[in-house]
Amino acid sequence: MKKLAVIAVAAISLAALPVLAGSKISHGDSLHGGLKYPADFKHFDYVNPDAPKGGTLRLSAVGTYDSLNPYILKGDSAIGLGLMYDSLMSPSADESNSSYGQVAETMETADDNSWVVYTLRKEARWHDGTPITADDIIFSFETVTTKGHPFYRSYFKNIAKAERLGPHKVKFSFSGDLNRELPHITGQVPVLPKAYYDTHPFEKTTLEPPLGSGPYHIKELDPGRSITYERVKDYWGKDIAVNKGQYNFDIIRYDYYRDGTVALEAFKSHEYDFRQENTSKVWATGYGSPALDKGWYKKLELDDENPTGLQGLHFNIRRAKFRDARVRRAIGYAFDFEWTNKNLFYGQYSRVKSYFSNSEFAATGLPGPRELKYLEPHRGKIPEEIFTTEFTVPKTDGSGNIRPQLRAAIKLLKEAGYRIKDRKLIDPDTGQPFVFEMLLSSPAMERVLLPMAKNLKRMGIDVNLRIVDSAQYQNRLREFDFDTFVLWMRQSSSTGNEQRDFWGSYNADVPGSRNYIGIKDPAVDDLVEKIVAAPNREELVAATRALDRVLLWNFFSVPQWQSLKFRLAYWDRFGRPPQPPKYSPGFFTWWIDPAKDAALKAAMKKGRN
Repeated sequence: MKKLAVIAVAAISLAALPVLAGSKISHGDSLHGGLKYPADFKHFDYVNPDAPKGGTLRLSAVGTYDSLNPYILKGDSAIGLGLMYDSLMSPSADESNSSYGQVAETMETADDNSWVVYTLRKEARWHDGTPITADDIIFSFETVTTKGHPFYRSYFKNIAKAERLGPHKVKFSFSGDLNRELPHITGQVPVLPKAYYDTHPFEKTTLEPPLGSGPYHIKELDPGRSITYERVKDYWGKDIAVNKGQYNFDIIRYDYYRDGTVALEAFKSHEYDFRQENTSKVWATGYGSPALDKGWYKKLELDDENPTGLQGLHFNIRRAKFRDARVRRAIGYAFDFEWTNKNLFYGQYSRVKSYFSNSEFAATGLPGPRELKYLEPHRGKIPEEIFTTEFTVPKTDGSGNIRPQLRAAIKLLKEAGYRIKDRKLIDPDTGQPFVFEMLLSSPAMERVLLPMAKNLKRMGIDVNLRIVDSAQYQNRLREFDFDTFVLWMRQSSSTGNEQRDFWGSYNADVPGSRNYIGIKDPAVDDLVEKIVAAPNREELVAATRALDRVLLWNFFSVPQWQSLKFRLAYWDRFGRPPQPPKYSPGFFTWWIDPAKDAALKAAMKKGRN
């Protein structure tokens, strides 16, 4: 659970702190070695430290919610709950995998990465005024890893224990093969109030506003329809350096809409103030209105330097029909990206060719010596093409004529034992026609996949496109109740423990894990552990590229597309810093500009009279 804000320490004298043998104390942590900001920095470069506070911000969400607990598997949690909580450490939005102390004042890390000790800020408080203590941190870790979402058990697997060294000092010790990421990820342990949960069951869904410590608390809610947050006026961390210029809105209200189409029309009617657009057609054609022509709301594109991961159609290989990689590969030939990009996306996208796209972890060409060190032990158990052939995705001329691709697909299916009868592809095991479902959560995806479904029909495969609401979509993913599904599998700029949750065998049958595909492959498990235990950046890159090749050549997914832009639309009532961060739109560094807000209201009043 990461928040946009990053809390750093005030100036301190590190030399005055006692240091354990073989360790170092710091105000922050970087997986790449070296922090941009010193211990005495005043504010982040991407904020306006003098930004005015005030005003009401209205935002949107699609679907519904029935819970205010974002840390468990049950229920659909409300949007924005991260605004209520602080973390031990929080990431900088203009550095790659660097974090600075938030609840923690400093972190002391063993030279061999076998443990980390956090010293908490004595001024850190819950919203009821009670201090945040080491007991809260220990309770939080033990609770989320035993009663929380399965993700936490996987992600924090190698945190062996948490110990109290004092009222404001806690030590995490690590097990298994030691790795450079473990001290970093302990800073992401949610910080929850022990005393509150002594009288409130953690593992149950609830609509009772919980106790937090962050910059906002829940002001009111209309279950399933809206939720409103109010800035905490006496927030303990409001004067910490990295909070300068952030969390500037007094009120933040989220309204829920049935679907994205309704939400867009609500935005154009100024039912809310800001949205980030993810659909190319909507961005190209959906925002036109007199209000846009008059400049009442604006469109803005910012560079997105985050790794994009893989947007794709993913197979559930627990289903017998998808266990043969040749079948999965054949289905991929039916997706005509070039035609789709030209006719449906207005040329805004490029093709994804890696599970770690837009990063140095993406495999290209043939494996080099470092990668071969990780791949050779699995030769004979992984696809041989990994060693001999550069991975590519099918490419067309964009005309819509994909006969060569369909012929290649039919050849693969015949090799897998399938045959055509009465224009239907017949499953060799069941004798029944090949039929499968694409599970979708957005009507916008239907227009993109219908042409693919038509191409599959030419191959004798019938496809049912099933659109469900967001709650049902999430429930079916949690229970692995699907044939195929569309999802953007995002990645960080430094791979690590989260890869276990994506691909690990032991997670394949755990409801709620992110191993949606159902991968149970010893080679994949080994490569994931090599990533987790990588001793340096060079080996991390090599191990991740090796994993990328194994995933790609098993055709677990049909890679789709990527955009390297943040596409933002907003009503012209905001001020914003001149320099946005590299890895985020930085929206919570914006503020309501009183002059712009008044001018907009006056223009709208005049224009509607």
